[in-house]
Amino acid sequence: MDTLQVHGFLSQAWIVSEDNDFFGPSSEHGGSFQYTEIGANASLRPHRDVLLAAQVLGRQAGDTSEEGPVLDYGVIDYQMVSNRHRTIGFQAGRFKNPFGFYNQTRDVAFTRPSILLPQSIYFDRTRSLGLAGDGVSVYHEERFPGGTLRTQIGYGAAQADDDLRQTLRLDAVAGSLDPADSAIGQVRYDHASGNYVAALSVGHAKAEFDSSEDTISDGTFRFNPWVLSFQYNQELWSLTMEYALRNSSLSGFDNPRFNYDVTGESWYLQYARRFHEDWQWLVRYDSLVSNRSDPDGTDYQASGAGPAHTQFAKDVTLGLQWTPHPQLMLAAEYHNVDGTGWLPIQDNPDPQDTERYWQMLLFQLSLRF
Repeated sequence: MDTLQVHGFLSQAWIVSEDNDFFGPSSEHGGSFQYTEIGANASLRPHRDVLLAAQVLGRQAGDTSEEGPVLDYGVIDYQMVSNRHRTIGFQAGRFKNPFGFYNQTRDVAFTRPSILLPQSIYFDRTRSLGLAGDGVSVYHEERFPGGTLRTQIGYGAAQADDDLRQTLRLDAVAGSLDPADSAIGQVRYDHASGNYVAALSVGHAKAEFDSSEDTISDGTFRFNPWVLSFQYNQELWSLTMEYALRNSSLSGFDNPRFNYDVTGESWYLQYARRFHEDWQWLVRYDSLVSNRSDPDGTDYQASGAGPAHTQFAKDVTLGLQWTPHPQLMLAAEYHNVDGTGWLPIQDNPDPQDTERYWQMLLFQLSLRF
């Protein structure tokens, strides 16, 4: 029991936005306090090669909120090989997906460079799909004189919660959306003690919709993202870039208005600067296109599906973090956005009521132990 470790965290944000809502009624008088993250995790080594670890997470994020605390991850981790040259092991249970730079720790504010991660890559409106998987994961780490190569491959069932069903506009159809076999993998290389970091993440997620209505048949949802990540680190500043191609499709429905097959494109460029030991400021440009064949949404609007600005988003972000104590952080953030491509549908059910150009201001208090 002397290997038992218990940790926790709590974050509370206040969000004020113009015209469009984000995580609650943020555009109304007084803004929204409906962005709260609270979690507790524990780990134990019953044997030197075996690790048991789990985290419970409670999260409120406007109408995208989960119902009560959920198991964020829970794994049995067994290392078959562990020496100064390499580590080989596997995990069984619910494991966090190795997706981009930030996905595996995205709910702990102290591990994020900003209050909100780049929404073009790390969607919050459909976060359950990419967050974790239930199954097995194999990992390998090879240490060289100049750097470290890490590989992780996971196979199991992705999560397909209500946030995905609402975003796919299947919540008005009687039936169930159930996860199917999915896979994810990442290759990551850290060079010169982290001065250069590069990664490639590839995923395949699948969910089956079982219709309960005679007038609508069953259907299949597929999501296949590719994410290329690069980071350059110096003592006082970091430059980060991630680029993604995302193919998603709904197929099999006898009603053609439900079927689609599109490839989206996402990227961001971020510069972070540390100063006065416990301060950091950040500037970021974040771009999302839902369909590369229709980048400005013109065809989408002409078809009568909705406003063109729901198909893209261009976000300029300015952020500031102050960490006066290792267990306390205060942060502020400003977003100037053109488009509503990543705006939560749950908070804005009628796209016709949203505005193309909008701004958002966030403040957050974070604690950990």
